[in-house]
Amino acid sequence: MGRLDGKVALVTGSARGQGEAEARLFSAEGASVIVADVRVDEGTKVAAEIAESGGNAEFVQLDTTQAGGWKEAVAHAVDRFGKLDVLVNNAAIWRGEGGIEDITPENWNDLFDVNCKAGFLGMRAAIPEMRRAGGGSIINVGSTLAMHGATSSAAYSAAKAALALITRSAALQYAPEKIRVNIIHPGSINTPMLREGTHGRHLDIANRIPIGRLGEPIDIAYGALYLASDEASFVTGIQLVIDGGTQA
Repeated sequence: MGRLDGKVALVTGSARGQGEAEARLFSAEGASVIVADVRVDEGTKVAAEIAESGGNAEFVQLDTTQAGGWKEAVAHAVDRFGKLDVLVNNAAIWRGEGGIEDITPENWNDLFDVNCKAGFLGMRAAIPEMRRAGGGSIINVGSTLAMHGATSSAAYSAAKAALALITRSAALQYAPEKIRVNIIHPGSINTPMLREGTHGRHLDIANRIPIGRLGEPIDIAYGALYLASDEASFVTGIQLVIDGGTQA
């Protein structure tokens, strides 16, 4: 316990799934947490439960595709807790896209806005405050689909692959300022997004995972905890794959 004592973290998409697990774990490890999401009722509930368990947490409604919303969310974190040390760009959308000919320009834009542009906007908003704090940790959440071709998720895969390269560029740019930037590539994780995107057939995927099960949100949260902590002070620009062995 206490691996994030004194740190302030903003976690997007934290009303449910991986983001919720990250927010709860970060709080348990001593961080003050901004629960940021478009889902007001669920996000408010997560923040309230963290506070009821003795943690410091507040909910901020955030559309991660809007630069103005990012400015307000970061300002709220600093006004409420005094600084910003950790940003987790976790919010994402995924849907069955079909083949290239099936992807509409509108769907392509939506997937890039949430899965790539939002990460850029988050880093752009957070870096000045991390600079003032003397450093920080940015954790982008990608996907193993960014690492290989796929028959029905070209736009999602492309957006996450672009996010991975932005991560590496930012890591090089801001390393001299002690701002670390890394990306986690989850495999198939038992989240609402996976269950909804596979129309309830998510358990079938477990048979194709070497370790024999789907990942759970806490599996990704533990990886994020390491990257957020001072234990990873010499770690920047990495792609951390957490996938049960599917990329081995």
